[in-house]
Amino acid sequence: MSAGSDRGKRLDVITIGRCSVDLYGQQIGSRLEDIASFAKSVGGCPSNIAIGTARLGLKSGLITRVGDEQMGRYVKEQMAREGVALDGIATDPERLTSLVLLSVENDKTFPLIFYRDNCADSALSEADIDEDFVKSSASVLVTGTHFAKPHTDAAQRKAMRIARAHGAKVILDIDYRPNLWGLAGLGAGEERYIKSDKVSDHMKSILPDCDLIVGTEEEVHIAAGSEDTLEALRIIRSLSKAVIVLKRGPMGCVVYPDAIPDALDKGIVGKGFPIEVYNVLGAGDSFMSGFLRGWLRGEDYATSATWANACGAFAVSRLLCSPEIPTWEELQFFLKHGSEHRALRKDEAINHVHWATTRRQQPEQLLAFAIDHRMQMEKMADDAGAPRARLNDFKRLAMQAIGRVSKGRPGFGTLLDDVYGREAMFDAAKLGLWIGRPLEQPGSRPLRFEFTQDVGARLVDWPVTHTIKCLAFYHPDDPQALKDEQAQKLRTLYEAARKVGRELLVEIIAGKHGSLDDMTIARAMKELYALGIKPDWWKLEPQASAKAWENIAAVIAKNDPWCRGVVLLGLDAPEEELAKGFAAVAGQPVVKGFAVGRTIFSNAAQRWLRGEMTDDQAVADMAQRFQALVDIWDAARKAA
Repeated sequence: MSAGSDRGKRLDVITIGRCSVDLYGQQIGSRLEDIASFAKSVGGCPSNIAIGTARLGLKSGLITRVGDEQMGRYVKEQMAREGVALDGIATDPERLTSLVLLSVENDKTFPLIFYRDNCADSALSEADIDEDFVKSSASVLVTGTHFAKPHTDAAQRKAMRIARAHGAKVILDIDYRPNLWGLAGLGAGEERYIKSDKVSDHMKSILPDCDLIVGTEEEVHIAAGSEDTLEALRIIRSLSKAVIVLKRGPMGCVVYPDAIPDALDKGIVGKGFPIEVYNVLGAGDSFMSGFLRGWLRGEDYATSATWANACGAFAVSRLLCSPEIPTWEELQFFLKHGSEHRALRKDEAINHVHWATTRRQQPEQLLAFAIDHRMQMEKMADDAGAPRARLNDFKRLAMQAIGRVSKGRPGFGTLLDDVYGREAMFDAAKLGLWIGRPLEQPGSRPLRFEFTQDVGARLVDWPVTHTIKCLAFYHPDDPQALKDEQAQKLRTLYEAARKVGRELLVEIIAGKHGSLDDMTIARAMKELYALGIKPDWWKLEPQASAKAWENIAAVIAKNDPWCRGVVLLGLDAPEEELAKGFAAVAGQPVVKGFAVGRTIFSNAAQRWLRGEMTDDQAVADMAQRFQALVDIWDAARKAA
């Protein structure tokens, strides 16, 4: 039987050892020398497993060190986003966070460089092993590479002693990296096996104290000191009562809970998943995460092995390590529906579940001051005889107004443009606001993008925290040719947003080019969903009836249960009319807030541009109007 986690413990598993920032080349089929850009993620075997197990629903923690610099802070912030306990992550004031550089040259060649000379994680010591933290977990996972140095070896052995003293399981990921044992050159990070009696003797001293041992055939060879896999397994069994899991790449894995049989495939075998190899790095960590999700929760070995194989298939089919490990929802979706693609990264349905369950968390409510207007504000400046360049300064005043209302609280945001809002975006970031940026050419119908139609190239420059906003004047009764053209533009944008990892808000205004009934907006959304367009957010005009909102909610629930929701737009409506709109949606859970602009800024903008208002007066006026809408929204929600 599988282990079964001690549910009375705070954590299910604590992993120990390597922690790096991985920089993986984005040009596939290229030498590392020729890589032009890199994707950044958290890496290192135990760090990946901590993230992977957390994604799969286990309570995980990590013991390691990071530097007191930006990369170290990135690691901690990402771990927090993933739900990994930070208690064991020490900040080393004297050393830098480890780095790893990699390229995918072909499906068998992955040039890899470890930057680990005197780095933070390699300085882990016994002092970093806190007994109270270790005993809070039902298991600890140690990794082979951290037995390569005396001080890291001592740290892991201390954790193992504490775990066993408190009835916790000890898990060994053999994780053999010859060059981290000093057996290969600095540029040989890709090398997976070099025979070494010294390493084998060292590993044999660890095996008796383990409850679960996991490794590839090469890793089993180094742990046992034999290059005959069956003989190696028998040597390990002679030294340890642990459950042994043999990873066999495309052939899946075999579990040996007891005596080693006379053939490798006579152990317990889980279901396999034939997958195209894209990048093998991280596949083992994803595999281990899946196996532990079963083993620590009392599933049988075949189920645990099947989950492990499926998780490994996800990782081998994608580029990065920890970001590619599936979530529990994604794993269950795959096991239920399968995929027609051998390259899972090409499966849109699975990719959407992955994206929606791993994107950064957002507050449940979004109250936004929209000031991304270009045409309207240019007209205000022209009418006032003011240079359009002054709009940059006015939008910065708007940020001050938001700051007075938000007071650093989550759930507040702004819509800002690239034309007049660049400096204001810096201010918004300092305020911690949600930021949406428009891509559409103002007023365009059919839809056109501003500046360039190559949106993918443009989005690469955007911060990952910025949300793409695109307004389309789309009515389901428009001529079919017009609808097709607009929908194709939105589909292009959606694909670009997913490729570069940015959230997307689609704003639909139908009322300016046709009548609205209870089904108009629901029909428009249904048509876009049918094309595979699944925005993170919708921004919609107020509806005339509760039935219209029920229809909108039903379309979202059917097509994308992971949609963040809807925000209401203002359309320059007076405050009293917006209050009615807020009241109409107060009982609709799918509506998360509002994004209102001219109702808030029109008066201040016109008077400030004419010189009739000072900066302070303009800020105060906008803050008062924004606060009034926030109060109305809050009151409507409470009443509902």
